Amino acid sequence: MRRTAENKLKVVAVRVDPQFEQRLRLLAEVTGRKQSFFLQQMIENGIGAMEETWLPPEILEQVRSGTLPTPRERAATADLFGGELSE
Repeated sequence: MRRTAENKLKVVAVRVDPQFEQRLRLLAEVTGRKQSFFLQQMIENGIGAMEETWLPPEILEQVRSGTLPTPRERAATADLFGGELSE
């Protein structure tokens, strides 16, 4: 898929236990792939289970049907650092 402004990948920072980082680095080195490839695979293959566990049924249905409002249509929420998200 060719990346455009609309489907550009986003950067997400996450802190992980050093043991997991070491395992991820080893996986990347041995296979010749980037760590980000494996992280992307983990997210894509695991997000459905996380949504099923953590989202309320009505929100989960919106996610699955593709009718979830875009972030601009939803009320502003706090970012990870406690500040209000801005555009």
